[in-house]
Amino acid sequence: MAQNLFPSPPLPALPVQGQEARYPLHRIFCVGKNYAAHAAEMGGQVDREQPIFFTKSALAYLPSGMESNYPPGTSNYHYEVELCVAVGKPLFKADIAAARDAVFGYAVGLDMTRRDLQSRAKDGGLPWDTAKDVEESAIIGPITQEAEFGPLADQRIRLRLDGELRQDAPLSDMVWSIPELLSRLSHLYHLAPGDILMTGTPAGVGPVSVGNHLVGDVEGLAPVSVTFTEPDQP
Repeated sequence: MAQNLFPSPPLPALPVQGQEARYPLHRIFCVGKNYAAHAAEMGGQVDREQPIFFTKSALAYLPSGMESNYPPGTSNYHYEVELCVAVGKPLFKADIAAARDAVFGYAVGLDMTRRDLQSRAKDGGLPWDTAKDVEESAIIGPITQEAEFGPLADQRIRLRLDGELRQDAPLSDMVWSIPELLSRLSHLYHLAPGDILMTGTPAGVGPVSVGNHLVGDVEGLAPVSVTFTEPDQP
């Protein structure tokens, strides 16, 4: 059997509340402009015909409770608290009912964004990759299984920066529901267990600085947290 030229990093895995077994992370899909108030604060509006999807590498994952280096190439690094959905069954060209049945569980995540790079990309009609797919930019807390969490309704999703409330909205403010998002995404990809969907952020996004501590929470889920440290030196 042929050998690799160098060691390959293992795929990360997320903790699951109440279980020793972990959830292997394969892909991270994200949704843009899924809260109308956030779309407005970014100078845009919701596309009610088709959700906006983009991706992050699984290697962008950082477990909750860790420190994170402030990334290079930006002076405007933004927090976005999001409800994350863990896929538990294969999905391809699925209808709403099948998409609803494929949810394994939920977690709270932070979709960190180099906002200055994103703004430049938008102005030039360019991809968002360097703004969104950033090392340590997908900070995700433990997963709570869907049966234990119960139905999604108007649970609050919130973010605090150094204890000060910055984002706060009901999950019912989402433009696209979880089954709708998974169904639409399954018409673009063969989804499978190990895929995570970050479902968009409410209004109130803003920058972090070295030393800042973020805590994101959704009622009924384990919170997510991170502290930012000085950038790595060459």
